[in-house]
Amino acid sequence: MTDAERRPRLTPPIADVRRAVRDTLAAAGLGEGDRVLVGLSGGADSLALAAAAAFEGPRAGIQVGAVIVDHGLQDASAEIADRAREQAVALGLDPVVVKRVEVATADAGGPENAAREARRTAFVEALVEAKASHVLLAHTLDDQAETVLLGLARGSGAASLQGMAQASGSTLRPLLGIRRATTRQACLDAGLTPWDDPHNLDPSYTRVRVRLEVLPVLERELGPGVAEALARTAEQLREDAQAFDEMIEEVIEDICEPAEAGIAVSVGALEANPPALRNRIIRFVVFSEFGVALERVHVVAVARLVTDWHGQKPLDLPCGIRAARAGGRIVFSTTGSTTVLPHDH
Repeated sequence: MTDAERRPRLTPPIADVRRAVRDTLAAAGLGEGDRVLVGLSGGADSLALAAAAAFEGPRAGIQVGAVIVDHGLQDASAEIADRAREQAVALGLDPVVVKRVEVATADAGGPENAAREARRTAFVEALVEAKASHVLLAHTLDDQAETVLLGLARGSGAASLQGMAQASGSTLRPLLGIRRATTRQACLDAGLTPWDDPHNLDPSYTRVRVRLEVLPVLERELGPGVAEALARTAEQLREDAQAFDEMIEEVIEDICEPAEAGIAVSVGALEANPPALRNRIIRFVVFSEFGVALERVHVVAVARLVTDWHGQKPLDLPCGIRAARAGGRIVFSTTGSTTVLPHDH
């Protein structure tokens, strides 16, 4: 069979996915001599991504491989992983790495969170082993819309409503502007047979109910374009967050100082800022110093030490962090305590 016979006819869905991959690789500054891995499950989204990356990567001098994670959560998981490996090899991806992981089903965050954490660890290991710089994940515009909608339902605030970033550290998500229907059609047009994960139809998962029930109702009652609008909302909030973070980084060294077992922030500086910026500074300081992401209820409680001070006792925050007002400073320190304020759900 000649190359021309093997090459799929260029259809609009194939072209859209390829363009998204090409633009993302270029935006990340990748080129001659670089290596990336595609996170491949064998589903339509990741298979379309793999095919597009296999086409676009070499044209930019980028070596493209694949990493396949076998979670071991289904009886035929090994066979599914092997099939994905065969598809990756047939597309010309190299290296193709299969990582088999154990998912802690009793994880406090639930099975979805446990699988996600196991997958992240596998991706990091694969990048190191393959000497690759980035992993490409196949989250689509639909996934982004679902993430924003879930964040709205949980009252998670702007950080959650930003959804997923196209580029974050060693992770690239080229398909955040591509609909799920487009990736499936791209596979069909290219003669690729995707695997359909039965978990994607299991209504016991909240995200599946959003996908199959909530979003279709919104589209039917409010008109088409809801998913795109939710994705645009995420993009706008991400731009706002980036601007806030840049403002905070400009002033943070001037308003903070080291404290015993932690860090202190000037009360005067916090008080001088509007609530939106004050709350972000509090969240930023705690995350930067301790790696802990405070929920809104915790941030608001700390802010009261600034705006409604009447001699309150120190606050016990998550992960053994304490916040106390001492003179003209809010002091954050580690205590080893496990007492926390109630979660803001």
